[in-house]
Amino acid sequence: QVQLVESGGGLVQPGGSLRLSCAASGSIFSINAMGWYRQAPGKQRELVASITSGGSTNYAASVKGRFTISRDNAKNTVYLQMNSLKPEDTAVYYCNADVTSTSRSQTNNWGQGTQVAVSS
Repeated sequence: QVQLVESGGGLVQPGGSLRLSCAASGSIFSINAMGWYRQAPGKQRELVASITSGGSTNYAASVKGRFTISRDNAKNTVYLQMNSLKPEDTAVYYCNADVTSTSRSQTNNWGQGTQVAVSS
């Protein structure tokens, strides 16, 4: 069993910053790709950013240059630093991780989501 727990969401004014964290725990042998997705009301869930175990990153065009994804492999944690936030960044943000368990099974896992609201 693998659990992903997100933190760091909240209400921020346009132009402000937030840092999201997602810690993975459980029967983990290794974590491959990790990522952040978001879902705004009435819209489909979309990829925001992802990072491989080796540190290669990928960003949605809408956040490139404003958001930075990073990870601490020793802590099984992924971060999303969000700067210059805009009202259109308002959404529930979900952590995702591809995990190889101690039994060597591979699973794709989701966190419970954390709300980010950008408003004046």
